[in-house]
Amino acid sequence: MADGDPLIPPSAVDVDLSAVAWDSNRSMSDFETGMWRMEEAQPQLRSPIVAVDVLDRAPDWDRLVQAHEWASHIVPRIRMRAVEPALHLGNPVWSVDPEFDLGYHLRRVRLPAPADFDHALRMCRHLATEPFDKARPPWCALLIEGLDDGRAVYVVKTHHSITDGLGGIAMMTLLHSRRPDHTPDKPDREPPPPEHLSTVDAFGEETIGELRRIPGRLVRLARLGVNVATAALTRPIDTATDVLGYANSLRRIATPPASSGSPLLRNRGLGRWFGVLEVGVPELKAAGHAAGGSLNDAYVATLLGGFRRYHEELGQPVHSIPMGMPVSMRSGSDPTVGNRFAAVRFNGPVAEPDPAALVRRVRRIVLGLREEPALDAVELAAPVLSRLPTYLLANWYLSQSTGLDLQASNVAGVPVPVYLAGARIERMYPFGPAPGCAVMATLVSHVGVCCIGVNIDTAAVTQPARLMRCLQESLDEMVALGAATEGTER
Repeated sequence: MADGDPLIPPSAVDVDLSAVAWDSNRSMSDFETGMWRMEEAQPQLRSPIVAVDVLDRAPDWDRLVQAHEWASHIVPRIRMRAVEPALHLGNPVWSVDPEFDLGYHLRRVRLPAPADFDHALRMCRHLATEPFDKARPPWCALLIEGLDDGRAVYVVKTHHSITDGLGGIAMMTLLHSRRPDHTPDKPDREPPPPEHLSTVDAFGEETIGELRRIPGRLVRLARLGVNVATAALTRPIDTATDVLGYANSLRRIATPPASSGSPLLRNRGLGRWFGVLEVGVPELKAAGHAAGGSLNDAYVATLLGGFRRYHEELGQPVHSIPMGMPVSMRSGSDPTVGNRFAAVRFNGPVAEPDPAALVRRVRRIVLGLREEPALDAVELAAPVLSRLPTYLLANWYLSQSTGLDLQASNVAGVPVPVYLAGARIERMYPFGPAPGCAVMATLVSHVGVCCIGVNIDTAAVTQPARLMRCLQESLDEMVALGAATEGTER
């Protein structure tokens, strides 16, 4: 879940190169290091972020290649691979790939006739399940042509260690333009020079970096101690209340949802199935407002309503399901590259058949979770967790994530028409990673349309097409709720 205004993509000629600071962090954060290493021990924890653009026609290939080359100059991380320090003593270091080959990362295919969007989506799904070559920069892009209606599909896959969903959308806007015509005079700079960084070099760089960070950490720790001591002396009751409140919040955040999960969704595997939903932003907002909630409340309620239908059709209704929701922790000063989010878990009230009542219940839950003081607990614990043996860390994380039947994310999108190498982007479907959970649903708004990508673990959901139909019926019911209320008000 992400708050804030939709992203207004900058025109290529308006890019301020001096303000581009997306590569300020040379090393992965502790949290990103965990995501990078865990999948080696548990392939189920692979965490690719996949974005699928539906284009009104095939873009100009030469322009598309040039756009990627230009973007790799503006954001050097595109050319960087992750170098592990010797013996994993420290976090991976981002280093410019000395053999960077854009042709390896950007490819094109043409589907044999007959071909429609579903065929292209299946190809996107296969791309998502392929593991990254970790000796290269962890991203790839594919242009899919040959659809019967003349449209094309452009898909980008990035590893979650590079950025989160909001950062990924912001990075992709570099490839987008607000006009179809070519921009010949956009600002540029020389690409970063190649680096031949070895594992020993990475270890040395990390060691020096850690030594440099120690004074700052000690200063912050000293200040925290002084502040706590001062508060304890001047406001002992308030301080005790704050400490107790944080401890209680930490207990709520760390405690798994009480629901044991659906018996239908117990299995987990590596198979994935992609489905899409779409609805107008005004329609989903109206549905939320009709029940006293927001667009996000109506979105989450729609997912829960679809899960209720799916379980009822298969003769195993459930009262609730354990679900998770990422909450953006980004501030305006955070760089786009990198991850700044926290994850919350709760019991999703599946059994509620009334969509308006379900929206209200979801709103109460979400508002309470967003106010939790301990939302940053995982980030604070990341330095300790990332130092655990990879096998232990991966198994701990998998035990947490496999307990979730659903995750739901909502990312601010693009509100104005944009183009990719001359082709207009009609839809932008996001598919968030589903490391261990049964279903990951992600919503991105694009030019007044909520584009919802549903990433399904086929070992958990054995009838994915049925689940997508149930989700569509729930969405239709939610839209009808908003329409009925608007009609009454008129």
